[in-house]
This record gives sequence, structure tokens and C-alpha cells, in this order.
Amino acid sequence: MPVTLIADSGATKAEWCLLKDDKEKSFFTPGLSPYFLTTDAIADTIRQQLLPKLKNVSVDAVFFYGTGCANPENAKNVKKAILKVFPSAQVTVNTDLMAAAKAVCGKQKGIACILGTGSNSCYYNGKSILKNSPGIGYVLGDEGSGAYLGKKVIQYYMYNTFDEDLRARFDAKYVTTPVEILDNVYKQPLPNRYLATFTMFLAENRGHYMIENIIEDGLNDFFFQHLNKYNEVWKYPVNFVGSVADGFKDVIQSLCASYEFEMGMILKNPMQGLAKYHRDMWVGS
Repeated sequence: MPVTLIADSGATKAEWCLLKDDKEKSFFTPGLSPYFLTTDAIADTIRQQLLPKLKNVSVDAVFFYGTGCANPENAKNVKKAILKVFPSAQVTVNTDLMAAAKAVCGKQKGIACILGTGSNSCYYNGKSILKNSPGIGYVLGDEGSGAYLGKKVIQYYMYNTFDEDLRARFDAKYVTTPVEILDNVYKQPLPNRYLATFTMFLAENRGHYMIENIIEDGLNDFFFQHLNKYNEVWKYPVNFVGSVADGFKDVIQSLCASYEFEMGMILKNPMQGLAKYHRDMWVGS
């Protein structure tokens, strides 16, 4: 099979997998979102953060799956950036949602969801994404995502809704101020990543009723606003990819039972499934 490089890029980080001589090697770089980075910045990041780790390996094919790549212009710019670094490679750019679908569904029909820094979902027929719930970004939507849940944490803190115990835990962990929080959200770059960091506070304080309410309400918003609107959701398994889904899988399982959905698999990241998909693709060709 050709020497193949697979990338799965979210807003926060990108995982790369090199398939060569029946072996797999994984590498990580910062996220490569075309909404936040220029073509040159994406190319520079790949050149500086990834290329040295490949040790002069000649890459034949690059399959890049990334956030923001549903936009044709963004996908074009990402492809242009990759070709600057790998000019002789065959480059294919697709969405992070397609990466999730291939990873958890393979060639089978199913619902694929992303719950990471951002959120997304689709109905996948084993080859293509046929339905996709509208994505309106972290300011207006991204229900169930790290940014969405983190925003709820900030609201509870800023509105002084947390009880004394939780407020003391928050102050001890983050050592910040309302002024600093607002500056990070409204003036600094990549506020979605900043907001998503506060999901760790939720994970570390499970069991407190306020924490459980934030998690359950935030994830239920995703089920209600998105999954509930697919007719296929009652016919095929519902699968999840992402750190939020993996971290709160007990809540995901409970919600699937409540909505009477067939629970599929939950993967922290899609790379293992993606690598298998692409190996099988070459073997089957």
C-alpha cells in the first residue's frame, strides 16, 4: 500500500497517523482550523510541528479530516497548505464529521456524533453523509460540546450560582478573576478552546448536583436539538467520538436509554477506526 498520512484535526489539536510497511505511527500537532489559521499558518505548523517527526519519509497520499472543512473554500485552502509541504502527494480533504463516521460506522449505516471542543452529528449510509444537523458554531450552538459545557461553568461562576464549596474549588483550580475571564472570551484568540478547558472542572467534581445538572442539561440539549430530529436515529446505532463523549459516557448511555436510541460505540478519538478504514480501503482496492 502507498505510504499514507491520515490527519484528524479538531479546533484544539490534530492527530496524525503514518501508515507505512504495515506499521502505524501517531503524532500530534496543534489544531489546524481554517477558520482561525491562514493557509500559510497551516503550512508552517505542519512544516514545523510534524515534518521533523516524519524523518524524511516520502508520503504518497494525505487524507486530511478537519473542522471547518465543510466550507469548500476552507477545504481548498487546507489542501493548498498541505501541498506546500507535500507537493508530490495525492491530497484529499474532508470534514472531521466524515472522519467520525468512517471511524465508528466503517461501511455500515449509522448516526455519527462529535462531542469534543465543538459538536456535530450526521446520518451516514456507509459511504456518504446524507443528513447533517446544522452547525452554527460555539457562539450560537455547539450544544453538548466542551465549549458549550465550559460556557455553562463560567455562567454559574460569574452569576454566583455555585455554592460556597464549588466556588472555592473553582477559585483554587483556576486562580482567575471575572475581568480576566471576560478578556479571554471577548478579546483573546480562540475563545472556544478557552471555554472548553472548563469541562475539566466538571469532570473533577462529579457527584455534586450542580455539576451533574450542567452535564446532563448540556448533553440533553444536543440530543434534543440534533439527534431527536433524525428519523434514522431509531433505526441505526448512535455512535460518538470526542473527549466530552468519552469523559461523560455514563450520561450519554443514560440519555440514549431515555430517548430509546440504540447505543453504538464511543471513541475518545477516531484515529484507530480511521487507520483501519484506510488500510481496508487499500486492501480492498
